[in-house]
Amino acid sequence: MVTRIDPYAGYNFSVELDGITRAGFRECSGLQNSQNAGTYREGTDRYLSPRKIPGLVTYGDITLGRGVTSDSKLWEWRQKAARGEVVRHNISITVLDDVGNAKITWNLFEAWPTSWTGPSLNATTDEFAIEQITIAYERLELDQWS
Repeated sequence: MVTRIDPYAGYNFSVELDGITRAGFRECSGLQNSQNAGTYREGTDRYLSPRKIPGLVTYGDITLGRGVTSDSKLWEWRQKAARGEVVRHNISITVLDDVGNAKITWNLFEAWPTSWTGPSLNATTDEFAIEQITIAYERLELDQWS
């Protein structure tokens, strides 16, 4: 009999800042890395097309969204950066299975907030006030994939 492997749900994840779960986030997007392909051709190459060589690896910014609460730590972290006092932290983002076990963990290093977006306020809806923070990071490593 073949064992069925279902994908993990995108709504079940945790975000830790330097090993401490900072807050429950509604959304996390932007985990990404990419690498440009440079071209190179020597004068003695017998082919007319250049070689493709790997360039630098770059990382996208992540955006975290959460309901506005009395916890102002993310706001304070962003305000320090806006004043030129950039405080860098390491962040872990973990996908959890349906019973809460850690399954996939990405570690982001030297992270700092580049922007903060406040909630959209509308008296005619019953939605929660959501804030977003965008975070740049220098390196991404896979810690666990099980």
